[in-house]
Amino acid sequence: MVLPLALAFIMFSLGVGLTAADFLRVGKRPVAFMIGALHQLVLLPLVTYAVIISFGITGAFAVGMMILAACPGGVTSNIISRLAKGDVALSVSLTAVISLTSMFTVPIILSFALNAFMGASAPELNIASTAFTMFLLTVVPIMLALVVRRLAPDAMTRAEPVLTRIATVLFVVIIAAALAGNWGTFTANLPVLGPALLALVAILTAIGFVIPRLFGLSLKECKTVSVETGIQNGTLGIAIAAIIAGASEGFGPYSLPSAVYGIVMYVILVPVLFIYRRLD
Repeated sequence: MVLPLALAFIMFSLGVGLTAADFLRVGKRPVAFMIGALHQLVLLPLVTYAVIISFGITGAFAVGMMILAACPGGVTSNIISRLAKGDVALSVSLTAVISLTSMFTVPIILSFALNAFMGASAPELNIASTAFTMFLLTVVPIMLALVVRRLAPDAMTRAEPVLTRIATVLFVVIIAAALAGNWGTFTANLPVLGPALLALVAILTAIGFVIPRLFGLSLKECKTVSVETGIQNGTLGIAIAAIIAGASEGFGPYSLPSAVYGIVMYVILVPVLFIYRRLD
C-alpha cells in the first residue's frame, strides 16, 4: 500500500509543476515534440530489447528492463534538462503527455515482454486491470494536481519546491528498499545488469541527441530530447514490478533493473550534463 501511495505523491508533485499551457504547447512545436515522443514510445523499447538480447539477459530481469523502457520520464528529467541548459518547456510537455499515455503503452509493452521472455512461466496479466491501475497511479494524481494548481496557483507555486524535495526523498527510499529487498540477487547479477543498463543509458542519450540534430532541431531541443530519452521514471518501474509480483512478494526481481537503473544512470548523465552545459 505504501509504494502506490508514494508513487501517486511523486506523480502529484510532477503535476503541480504543470499547467494547461504545457499540453497546448505541443501543437505549437509539433516537430520537436513528435521526435521526442517517438523516441520514448518506439525507439526506447526497441533499443532496450536489443540491449537485452545483446547482453543475454533473460527471465524476470529482461521483463524488468522492458518495464523500465515502458515508463515515461519523471521530475528528474525536467531538472536535468534545466541544468543542461535545455528547453525546459519541451521537457515538461514531453513528460506530461507521455505520463498520461503510459496507461495505454505500459500494459502493451508489459504483455509483450512477459510473453517474449517468460513464455508459459509468465504470471497472468490482465491488460484492462493493469491499464486501470496505471490510470490511478499516473493520470489521476497529475489531473488532481492540475485542478489544485488551477484553484490555488500561488499556494502551489510556493509548495512546488517542497513537494519536489519530498518526491526526491521518496524516490531514494524506494530505490534503497528495492535493492535491500533483493540484495543477494542484486550483488550476484550486478556484473551483468550494471553494464547492460549503463550501455542502455549511453546509447539512448546519444541517439536522443543525434537524431533530432539530423532533423534540424535547435541545440536546446536536441539536449532536451536526449535527456528525456535517456531518463526514465524508475519509481514507476518498481511500482509496476510490484503489481506483477503481487503484494505478497514485495520488491521482487522484476523491480531490480529499475532500482539499479536509478543509481547507474548518473554515471552516464553526470558527464553528459557537464558536456551539455558547455555546448552553448
